[in-house]
Amino acid sequence: MRIGITCYPTYGGSGIVATELGLELATRGHDIHFITYSNPIRLDPNIPRIHYHEVEVSNYPLFQYPPYCLALASRMADVAQSYQLDLLHVHYAIPHSISALLARQMTAAFKDKARRLPFITTLHGSDVTLVGVDSSYFNITKFSIEQSDGITAISEDLRRDTVDIFGVENEIRVIYNFVNCDTYKPDPERHDVHRASISQYAPNGEKLLIHLSNFRPVKRVLDCIRIFAEVRKHANVRLLMAGDGPDRGPAEHLAWTLGVKEHVDFLGKQDHVERLIRLAHVILMPSEMESFGLAALEAMACGVPPVATRVGGVPELITDGADGFLEAVGDIPRLAARATELVTDSSLHARMATAARHTASTRFCTDKIIPQYEAYYKQVL
Repeated sequence: MRIGITCYPTYGGSGIVATELGLELATRGHDIHFITYSNPIRLDPNIPRIHYHEVEVSNYPLFQYPPYCLALASRMADVAQSYQLDLLHVHYAIPHSISALLARQMTAAFKDKARRLPFITTLHGSDVTLVGVDSSYFNITKFSIEQSDGITAISEDLRRDTVDIFGVENEIRVIYNFVNCDTYKPDPERHDVHRASISQYAPNGEKLLIHLSNFRPVKRVLDCIRIFAEVRKHANVRLLMAGDGPDRGPAEHLAWTLGVKEHVDFLGKQDHVERLIRLAHVILMPSEMESFGLAALEAMACGVPPVATRVGGVPELITDGADGFLEAVGDIPRLAARATELVTDSSLHARMATAARHTASTRFCTDKIIPQYEAYYKQVL
C-alpha cells in the first residue's frame, strides 16, 4: 500500500508512535509518505520506502496566525495525487483530521483525475481529553472524528472517553501502542557498574531511576523529583531526567531546594532513548493522565519495571504488582516506597523485570500490533 502519515513531528507520544509505525510499515513493503512541517523525530528519510514531504506555510503580513491547516491539506492532496496514495493516516485529531478531510474533498474534485482518498484518524489522548473538550475546538473535533473513514484509539479507556465526551457513534477500533522488541531489549550487563555507558551516569555504582517525557504539567515531573528525594533516603540512587519542556526549570529548582540536585541529571531531548532506558532499574511515570504510557512500554521491553499512576489506559498496560506498580496520582510516599522496593530488593526486581519484558514481548511487540493496522487499512479501503 501507499500510505500518507501526518503527525506532530516534535517530542511526544503521538509523533513517536506515528513515526515508528511508518518505519515498521516500510520494512513490511509499504511505501510511506510523511507529510508534516518538519522531519519527525526518530525518522531517517534515507530508509528505503520512506519519503518525507515538508509542509511550507507562508507568513503573509495579512495572517496574524499562519494557516497551517490549509497548507497541510493542500500538501496532502498534492502528495496523494503525485504518488497515488491509497489512504491517509493522521495522528492526533486537531488539526490533522480536518486537513485530511479537505484533502479528501479536493482529490475527489480534481478534474479528470478524481479519486477516492480515505483517511484514518488515530486518537492519542489529549486531542480528546484536553484540546477536544476546549469549547473553541469541541465541535470541530467531534466533526473531524465523525467524518473520518476509520478511527482508532490507543486504549480502551480512550475509546470510552471519546464516546462519552463527543457521543461518537462510529466504530472506534482499539489498537494499542507498540514497541520494537529487537531494539528495546534488556541489557544483560546492566549490573556491571564499571561499564562506561553506566559509569558516566552512575560514577559511584548508584542504581538509576529514569523519567522520559515532554515535561508538560500533566506529566508531573516535579513529583519525580519528590519521589527521588524520598528514595535517596533509603538507597544509593541517581535520577536521569530525559526530555525537555515547560516544567524543566521548576524541576531543576525543586531538586536544588530538596538537596538532590547533584544526584539528578537533566539530559534534555534524546534521540536514542533505548540506549538510556536499558541502563535504569526503574522508570517513573507519575502522570496526572496517560491514555496509554508509551515510555513505560519501552521501559518494560528493556526489562525496566515501571512505577506509575493508576490513570487512563495505564492499567491496560501495567498489571499492578506483577510487571510494575500502580499508585494514586500525587501519592508521593507510596510511589517512593514502590521505587525503593525495586532498588533494594534484587529478587523482586529480577522477577518484575522478567514479567515486564514478557508483557511487552507477548502483547505489544510490533509483530503483534502492526498487522492489526494493516488489516484495518484493508478494511477501510
